[in-house]
Amino acid sequence: MVGLVDGNNFFVSCERVFNRRLVGRPVAVLSNNDGCCVSRSNEFKALGIPMGTPYFQLKVREASGELSFCSSNYELYGDMSRRIISILREEAVDVEQYSIDEAFIYPPTTAADDYAAYGRRVRAKILRWVGIPCGVGFASTKTLAKIANHIGKKTPEGVFLMPDDPTEILASLPVQEVWGVGRRLPVKLRAARILTARHLRAAPDATLRSIGGVTLLRTAMELRGVSCHEERDYDADPDSISCSRSFGEPATTAEALAESLAAYTAQAATKLRRHGLLAAGCNIYAQVFESGGGGDYLGRTVVFPAPTDATNEMLRAIREEVDALYVAGTRYRKTGIVFFGLEKPGTPRQTDLFGDTPPAERSRLYAAVDALNARYGKGKVFSAAQGLGAKSWHMKRQRLSRRPTTRWDELLTVR
Repeated sequence: MVGLVDGNNFFVSCERVFNRRLVGRPVAVLSNNDGCCVSRSNEFKALGIPMGTPYFQLKVREASGELSFCSSNYELYGDMSRRIISILREEAVDVEQYSIDEAFIYPPTTAADDYAAYGRRVRAKILRWVGIPCGVGFASTKTLAKIANHIGKKTPEGVFLMPDDPTEILASLPVQEVWGVGRRLPVKLRAARILTARHLRAAPDATLRSIGGVTLLRTAMELRGVSCHEERDYDADPDSISCSRSFGEPATTAEALAESLAAYTAQAATKLRRHGLLAAGCNIYAQVFESGGGGDYLGRTVVFPAPTDATNEMLRAIREEVDALYVAGTRYRKTGIVFFGLEKPGTPRQTDLFGDTPPAERSRLYAAVDALNARYGKGKVFSAAQGLGAKSWHMKRQRLSRRPTTRWDELLTVR
């Protein structure tokens, strides 16, 4: 038996934990640069406003007091997610975190007598200790657990156990709502008269392979109760680490381009050190602004003299390549960096016998920098290349809430 625990309207729920005035109101959390709705409360959904609605279309209703909006507070959401996962690891035999607000759990054998009661206990503990309402679904496979979770969210208890014979449930579920069915497949499935999850489960294997390959066949097998999703190691080291942001305002100067890339390099390097890894090189890129959206990408590849996790060495290596990205008179929408060739310190590698390449080792300097920023607040110690003054390219978050779980200076005050 596998369970899926999913935070209800997670970003909104995190905001409500520390701002009780939002409870019961139509609330939405906005995307980067306060662009569009990415998380909606049930009250917001009841007004018929779809996901992804641009904020500018709704700002009049905010001014009238009908709607409330929050900027994305990723630091808060990430910390609340970690707290939920820590509870799940206490209650379950194993936990596979699928996303910031979802995790598959494997219940202990003692829960077999009453999975619903076990689910209610876990849900109540998360609600009491963290303040986030969750949906919990149990089934024999991950795909069925996804469906059970979706049903559980709509019940008063918030928990649903998939019956041994889910035929009736699958018959009422449109095929495009099944986890694992991509955006392009529904048209092909409808042409083959596969309209519901029940039809998908019963379809011949050859038909499924011809439409969606082995991936679609595995989804159908999961609906039949045969587990096909291999257990993933979500704590494993990543193959690449990246950081990118859209600008609050289009950048037009070489200085803004260089500062933003330096800032994102520093953030990505912090992630790299958190995993205990070194990077062999990176790809840096900039996207040109176009009024209708999108825009061409300009990119460069940089190989470091030796694998490193030191921000200053990375900035030194990419300096000339950043200049190559800048074209006078061009407006830029975003920049970003992707580290590649990640390895652990001490990994055997071919070196230049006649060069002066230093050995790959952890940076003690930046271990100290990370410790200082962890103690006194993010960004307290930074490279001058990231800029010292106000930055027009910074992401717009005009409705950013406090981060009371991770910042001493933003703790809630009780009067």
